[in-house]
Amino acid sequence: MLLSDNDGTGGANALKELSLFSENEEAAIEDEIEVMTSRTFMKDIVKKLKLNTQYFASGRVNEYELYKTNPFNVNFILSDSIADNISYSFYIDIISDTEFNFRVLEEDIPQKMTFGKNISTEYGSMVLIPREDYQGVYTTTIRVQISPVMEIATLLNSTVFVSPIAKSSKVLSIYYEDNVLQKAKDVINTVIETYNVITLEKKNIRSENTVKFIEKRIDSITYDLVNVDNNIVRYKTVNKITDVASEAGQLLASGTQNEQQIDGAKTELRKLNYMTESLGDNSSFSPIPSNLGLGDASISTLSSKYNELLRERDNKLKSAGERNPIVLELNETLRGIKQNLSSSIKNSKQSLGIQINSLQNQSTRLSSKIYAVPGQESKLRSIERKQGIKEQIYLFLLEKREEAAITLTATTPNLKIIDDAYSFGDVNMDGKILYIGAFFLGFLIPFGVIYTKDLLDTKIHNREDLQREIKNISILGEVPRLSKSDKDLVERNDRSVLSESFRIIRTNFDFIIRGREVKNYKNVIFVTSTINGEGKSFFSMNMALTLANTNKKVLLIGADIRNPQVFTKIKNIENNSELKGQGLTEFIVDKSIEVKDVISSHSINNIEIDVMYSGAIPPNPAELLMSDRLEELFDTVAADYDYVMVDTAPSMLVTDTLLISKYAGHTFYVTRAGYTEKEILNFTKEIHADNKLNGMMLVVNDVDQSNFGYGARYGYYGAPEKKGWFSRKKA
Repeated sequence: MLLSDNDGTGGANALKELSLFSENEEAAIEDEIEVMTSRTFMKDIVKKLKLNTQYFASGRVNEYELYKTNPFNVNFILSDSIADNISYSFYIDIISDTEFNFRVLEEDIPQKMTFGKNISTEYGSMVLIPREDYQGVYTTTIRVQISPVMEIATLLNSTVFVSPIAKSSKVLSIYYEDNVLQKAKDVINTVIETYNVITLEKKNIRSENTVKFIEKRIDSITYDLVNVDNNIVRYKTVNKITDVASEAGQLLASGTQNEQQIDGAKTELRKLNYMTESLGDNSSFSPIPSNLGLGDASISTLSSKYNELLRERDNKLKSAGERNPIVLELNETLRGIKQNLSSSIKNSKQSLGIQINSLQNQSTRLSSKIYAVPGQESKLRSIERKQGIKEQIYLFLLEKREEAAITLTATTPNLKIIDDAYSFGDVNMDGKILYIGAFFLGFLIPFGVIYTKDLLDTKIHNREDLQREIKNISILGEVPRLSKSDKDLVERNDRSVLSESFRIIRTNFDFIIRGREVKNYKNVIFVTSTINGEGKSFFSMNMALTLANTNKKVLLIGADIRNPQVFTKIKNIENNSELKGQGLTEFIVDKSIEVKDVISSHSINNIEIDVMYSGAIPPNPAELLMSDRLEELFDTVAADYDYVMVDTAPSMLVTDTLLISKYAGHTFYVTRAGYTEKEILNFTKEIHADNKLNGMMLVVNDVDQSNFGYGARYGYYGAPEKKGWFSRKKA
């Protein structure tokens, strides 16, 4: 039974609360089954049970495996990387407790050797160690088979079956079949044990990695916290603040007090100005206010003294004249007091001006500090916010580190064993059933292969396939597939299957054109196909040779100016490296060239034929083929020759053939067996329905002679068939 990880333990739980590591759903049971049956997992099983080294004893009929009952063990003195890839077998005949005969092949001469001594092999040295707990007798030959570990692991991967006992069940059933009962049990039990160990190790590794990860994050957060604290200290030091809120209150109070002082000083200044106006000049005497509450005591004293003397003077003036000595003396005294009073007022005014300027400057500084308080408070709050976040993360990671550390001592297994491996017993089947099953299977497999091959086949293979796809176009015949030893061009007086197939096509062609009325170019035959590779150039040359073989004057024109093949073929036949390829292209481009200048005569396989090559490959083939020179060409050759065979370009790939199709009296449309797709024959149907090619007739090229539809495959036209001795006796 697979146990869930949601038991509160395991390093993953410490990470699940981190969004990057959260999981929406548990791993599927199918994933764990894939782990149990993977090749890498099975490799561990093979190495633990040493299944790559097998010991077989010879029985009366077959060999049987000695699993855990082998009398000795084989050890290679090699590195594991080499020993795990060895494929080696040998035979051992034990003579005594210390000696044995060694053979690599069963028919080799035995070599007497001793247990514990090195044995040289092509892979390195190996040692055979007898088992101390072996209780059997040494009476049979033992074959040791050493196989690559990965090969046995792959075999186990395909033969160990793990499946849930019911849908959505976490209880798994493990099944493995083997000829050795104990071996099968050990494999299943080791699968369970190894899976349990691996999952425990995985959990521990995950917990250890979680602790390491959290410790790295704690170190990083600690460093960030120190930086944030230093930023706060540095910011407060630079701005000379301790508590922004309290200092803001103090600044506001100081600003208010400073404004009050400025207002008081300005009031004093206005009082002094008033007193200055009241004093007037020295020639007149008038009372001045003496109860203004000025801060300067001397001014108050002088003003009081001045007013007192002025009253005394006024009293004297009532009883004496202005020339009275006492009055004159009082006048001088008043002038002196008035002068002193003016000086004191002036000094006080200057002092108040300085005081006001100082208070105003102080007010400006306080205002700037007050205005800076919101920004300082915002900046400090931002830094303190970062500090708070870092502290929360720091405390969270400390808690998770402790949880992950605890899980290292409380790791639980991933599964619970319900039943150990047990056997269903030997499986015996009735031999007759096996024979009957094998008999029907022997019929079913080949029929299934043939049916599947036919079902997936999308190509034509012979005349009948082509007739099924296209019913309204005449099929002239089939061209056989040639072997490497067959000649690919017809010869004079040739009786090969190739020559006979072209003769049949020629005969069918003559029969068909008798019933057709062609006004112009009735001896001009175009050869085209749907796509490249269907053999139209091969067909053109052989058809031209076949027509010329009847003592007709035949011209072969290479009109496929994009991919000329006729010139290359004739050049290889005549083995003439100096053969020039001037032809159709040069005739169209150069109006000074006449038709006869680009026609050359050749004798191919003792058959006389004229050829016009394609010429140089032009950059604008389609535009070139629209030239009026082509009409002059075909008018000339149609009058001079019995047959004009024109090898053109594939019709579906380019428009070249359709551009010049008006010069054709007849069109041979070549298809190829095993190559032409049935689907692209829809293009052939379309151009025939639209009358884009004149007088279309079909030919099937490269037909396997086993699919050939004519008597040629039976050897009627070929050389006399050689008969065996039994056939001659029967005749």
